[in-house]
Amino acid sequence: MTGTVTHDPPPGSAERPGRPLIVTEDAVLLDDLLRLCAAAGATPEVHHGVPESGDGWAAAPLVLVGDDAAQRMRGVARRPGVVLVGRDQDDPGVWKRAVQIGADHVLMLPDGEPWLVDRIADVAEGIGRPALTVGVIGGRGGAGASTLACALAVTSAREGLRTLLVDADPLGGGLDVLLGGESAEGLRWPAFAASRGRVGGGALEESLPELHSLRVLSWDRGDCVAVPPPAVRAVLAAARRRGGTVVVDLPRRLDDGVAEALAQLDMALLVVPAELRAVAAAGRVASAVGMVVRDLRVAVRGPYAPGLDDQEVARLLGLPLAGEVPVEPALQRPRGGTKPPGATGRGPLARFCAHFWERALVETGGVR
Repeated sequence: MTGTVTHDPPPGSAERPGRPLIVTEDAVLLDDLLRLCAAAGATPEVHHGVPESGDGWAAAPLVLVGDDAAQRMRGVARRPGVVLVGRDQDDPGVWKRAVQIGADHVLMLPDGEPWLVDRIADVAEGIGRPALTVGVIGGRGGAGASTLACALAVTSAREGLRTLLVDADPLGGGLDVLLGGESAEGLRWPAFAASRGRVGGGALEESLPELHSLRVLSWDRGDCVAVPPPAVRAVLAAARRRGGTVVVDLPRRLDDGVAEALAQLDMALLVVPAELRAVAAAGRVASAVGMVVRDLRVAVRGPYAPGLDDQEVARLLGLPLAGEVPVEPALQRPRGGTKPPGATGRGPLARFCAHFWERALVETGGVR
């Protein structure tokens, strides 16, 4: 059982990790809270009452107050990030005590353990704003969605943003291949197929191959062609917690795993070649994707069929126009030692990607 009184982020949690503060004299409760902190990878500071130094109370990113200590905490300076922890599910007075100490949440063990582990882990990782997460999906086969996804990720990393590129298409050949890193050391999707619950964001990032200053989660050459939806949810949630940008290359085939990926997007780009059959196919994709993604935009790729331009394609699909994806050799799959799309920072494709991030970051409040 958990309950919310108010909900504000603790001060400073977006800028730095910190040690949670535990206030209790209940030895059994303390053992449980220490166990949960260990599970979340955090080392807490423990006191029987308000720390003698006021800085300890004010600076802790998260404060766990045992219900036994609530009376001793009355009159303490109010601050966000306080959780009142107890065990008696039937005690109506717990809500009054929570209000008296200014607690954000009331949590009862053992039912509330999963929520509390997640909250402590957020503190341990120094969680701030989630990553700006952009999905790219083709309106038809061969639209160039994977190439655009790679170019967006490479451009984001070149701008100095923490960037993670996720290959959500097991039948697409592998984005690590497109980036020239199929032999790079690091984990691929099959290693996360059994993931449940919470995946550590830092551990995820460090385990993946690093190519062109970004991290890549792609597929290996084995037989695994699907990852269970809970694993997709856990992995993408971990990627988002690290901030920066996450780019997801999506297949046109929508299953439960892809739906989990779509649900975590801030924005999706539908790449549509400017031809009537492609627009018709893209309309069906847009109908399915639009049921999950609120911000779906069309990126139009030439050359243009007679009577079509980027504005007309957007009008026919009823979607806002993200822009015209330039036609250049980099839109074709690189071969041999050719650099990946957007790697040089020059050319129309790189300029498109740079302008896209500039606009998207402004719309969402800046660098995360």
